[in-house]
Amino acid sequence: MFNSWLRENKVAMWLLTVVRVYLGYEWMTHGLEKLTGGFDAGGFISGAIAKTGGDHPAVQGWWGSFLEAFALPNVGLFNVLIPLGEFLVGVGLLLGTLTTLAALMAMVMNFSFLFSGTVSTNAIYLLFEIFLVVAGANAGRIGFDRWVLRFLRGLFRKNKDTFPVDPSRKIA
Repeated sequence: MFNSWLRENKVAMWLLTVVRVYLGYEWMTHGLEKLTGGFDAGGFISGAIAKTGGDHPAVQGWWGSFLEAFALPNVGLFNVLIPLGEFLVGVGLLLGTLTTLAALMAMVMNFSFLFSGTVSTNAIYLLFEIFLVVAGANAGRIGFDRWVLRFLRGLFRKNKDTFPVDPSRKIA
């Protein structure tokens, strides 16, 4: 019942738009600050690795191993991916373009930050992003998704004869 309300209701559409625009602005501005102000994830990654020790570690060992074995040696890659990802997620959410994908990628980043022992606003952002993902197209209806999703659906429907949807239908 709540799922269908999120996915179909006009009041939900407006509420989701407010949430989407707020999150988009937050992600975009944080990403832009990192893109223009110089960003180095090395300290953050090292700090997360340090939180894997002690009696009550804030970071799980498996995540710390990933950070130590992959993220820290490739910090240059993360110095580009994190700000660019934050900025693009923000633009997607702000404009309502590929909203579900943008919210899903925001969730991936928030989970990464949470796994690294940083709580901050990540938990509440994650909760909002879950609502956007569950709402699907309704979250971006007041945005460019209204046209983008229609265009993308049309692209895939043109190939209907090549890739039949009905499994009982035989390909000639």
